[in-house]
Amino acid sequence: MDYILRATAGEGSVRIFIANTKETVQQAFLHHKTSPVMSAAIGRALTGVAMMGCMLKSDSDLITIKINGDGEGRGLIATSDNKARVKGYPFNPMVDIPLKPNGKLDVQNALGEGTMTIIKDLGLKEPYVGQIPLISGEIAEDLTYYFAKSEQTPSAVSLGVLVDRDYSIKQAGGFIIQMMPDANEEIVQALEEKLRTLKPFTTLLEEGNSIEDILELLAGEFNVKILDKIPVSFYCNCSKERVEKALISIGKEEIKAIIEEDKKANIHCHFCNTDYEFTEEELKQILEKI
Repeated sequence: MDYILRATAGEGSVRIFIANTKETVQQAFLHHKTSPVMSAAIGRALTGVAMMGCMLKSDSDLITIKINGDGEGRGLIATSDNKARVKGYPFNPMVDIPLKPNGKLDVQNALGEGTMTIIKDLGLKEPYVGQIPLISGEIAEDLTYYFAKSEQTPSAVSLGVLVDRDYSIKQAGGFIIQMMPDANEEIVQALEEKLRTLKPFTTLLEEGNSIEDILELLAGEFNVKILDKIPVSFYCNCSKERVEKALISIGKEEIKAIIEEDKKANIHCHFCNTDYEFTEEELKQILEKI
């Protein structure tokens, strides 16, 4: 089971979110048939947005990461509620580009140059929107920059996806460490040193470490306290009923035009790759409801 640990360290002066998201990223791969590099891209984004979802207060709050780039992958969308139920999709799932010289998947070149937009829907009249230029395209570094620039919160973000030879997801996870305003300088420096020498997140998972083990490695000496364990899942709330409501919203004339020209309607959900078909008879029944 995938889950996130929410923890504090240094008497509450540091907050930590750490996640294992292997099954969730595998679900995204199964839905979207992604190439390895796009599995890494969407997997990192889903892991990041799941942890950011855990920072939301209300059950109705939503957070979305949207990346637009000029690379072959073009970008992606990943969204989460406050229960770390995530969904998302890459704009171009089958991108095949050479590996980096170090043998790693080249997410940076797959996405190219562009922007990362964070949208928080907190039930207010307008959602909060923060946008930054992609500074690396590797997603973790971009989120680190976003937290510093848009939320003035010094953070360290690590996100990793390890793809197996059959393209399935071997490991996935990451962490977000944030310094509170009262963080002790000694703890900050000690954590920075830890992060410099820490092995890649997926390597630690491959070596058999649980996220509890990795949390202990990161912050065990700073009186780490686990506050919460939150399940993570790939969850799309689309249904034929919801799609019907969307059809109703386009209005009578549009539906009449669809009936006359096409005799049916096909609606596609990008998040989970599900198609919903409405027959001519069903469309006429929808017309009667308006």
